[in-house]
Amino acid sequence: MLAIKKQALASASRVLLRTGVLSGLATGAARAYHSKLYKSSDEAIEGVKSGNTLLIGGFGLCGIPENLLKAIARRKDIQQLTAVSNNAGTADYGLGTLLQSRQIKRMVSSYVGENKEFSRQYLGGELEVELLPQGTIAERVRSGGAGIPAFYTLTGVGTQVETGGIPIKYNKEGEVVIASEPRETKVFNGRKYLMEEGIVGDFALVKAWKGDELGNLVFKYAASNFNAPMATAGKITIAEVEEIVPVGELKPNEIHISGIHVHRILKGETYEKRIEKLTLRRSAEEESELPEAMKQRIHIIKRAAREFQDGMYVNLGIGMPVLASNYIDPSITVHLQSENGILGMGPFPTAEEVDADLVNAGKESVTVLPGGTCFSSDVSFGMIRGNRLDMTILGGMQVSSRGDLSNWMVPRKMVKGMGGAMDLVSAPKSRVVVTMTHTSKDGSPKILQENTLPLTGVQCVDRIITDKCVFDVIPNKGLLLRELSYGQTVDSIRASTGCSFEVASDVAETY
Repeated sequence: MLAIKKQALASASRVLLRTGVLSGLATGAARAYHSKLYKSSDEAIEGVKSGNTLLIGGFGLCGIPENLLKAIARRKDIQQLTAVSNNAGTADYGLGTLLQSRQIKRMVSSYVGENKEFSRQYLGGELEVELLPQGTIAERVRSGGAGIPAFYTLTGVGTQVETGGIPIKYNKEGEVVIASEPRETKVFNGRKYLMEEGIVGDFALVKAWKGDELGNLVFKYAASNFNAPMATAGKITIAEVEEIVPVGELKPNEIHISGIHVHRILKGETYEKRIEKLTLRRSAEEESELPEAMKQRIHIIKRAAREFQDGMYVNLGIGMPVLASNYIDPSITVHLQSENGILGMGPFPTAEEVDADLVNAGKESVTVLPGGTCFSSDVSFGMIRGNRLDMTILGGMQVSSRGDLSNWMVPRKMVKGMGGAMDLVSAPKSRVVVTMTHTSKDGSPKILQENTLPLTGVQCVDRIITDKCVFDVIPNKGLLLRELSYGQTVDSIRASTGCSFEVASDVAETY
């Protein structure tokens, strides 16, 4: 702590006193101000050292502090870092470059995703990874920045987040040598909650669209994501921006992060602004030419799109569920929420509509409909935990007969991370629909009496939609077969399902 204070004082002693005019204020008076502007990313990271905890803004590759991360990568003397970030970019860009250079000791993340190097180092025992629900990370960082030492949440109740034992570090033999600790719990209004502690970083590295020499920041579209909460929770916050504007040009009601949180600011040297998954809108003709596996997914999701009702607020999970945005009945209005900070999400863009600052939770390029809004990740998960959503559609690996869901890890083999799923299924008033293939590639059932994989949520699923049928989960009773896909029979469903179920009297082929 003392060392960090000394760094902050040293930084303050370097600040230049400049005179500027803050236009647009009621007084119209001139004002002297201290410039926080740095000339380069190399200069801006002065004081970062081995063993520091870094809070890294961005979501996938959207809104990442590209130049500051490159500057850290150039400093091979900086080692043994703890990086708090929703994920780790890609294997060859963003935070992934610091994994390649072995400068990170521990990642605190919610999602490993498709970063094969991240997964390889974790499963191979080379990297510590503390996996947390996405909304929990956002709120822990927001709380840390707000001086709140801890808070209680429903997210993770009944899972290994509560009981502990999630692998943090493997040895080379694949044995767990460090595991997560159990959480303290408390009951409020008859429901169990977990206690989570606030997170504060030695440094926060964030990226904004525009900023001024006072450190005021403005984000563009969905690039607010984790940048906004991270900016408030660094003992020293360093912001890189695409454009430095004169003090006073940003109107007070336009500023997303006040300069009080930002200690250093710079104009980024270069920006690639890569899009992790460039995804374009398909025509009906293009869909007809897709591989059979994709046609199967579209078959499932077209049925799932029938769940939408006029006026609903709905979250679509990554993977198959996000496809549903392309099949909404045009006669109704559905407000799609993406947990990385979009409400009013539209379909995939045309080539002309692509914007690197507009991606969904699956890091795919998207559009925003008229009337849509963008906001930070902590605000987004406040909507989710606050029961503002009517429904969430998620993918699944397994669902039990009582509605338990598993969709984030196969121990020692595959780890995606829980992402935002645990938060989404913990909202008690939001209907949960799971979309998935009925069986695994080897033909084994995914709908079981009891889950064998780590749980995402307990008794949280309301409906299951597969390529073969639709099940409803009836509380305290089990599964009820509601609909059949064309060509399926009750007997074929029994043969491919790993638990017993009841059959609705009006079951029929409907999709």
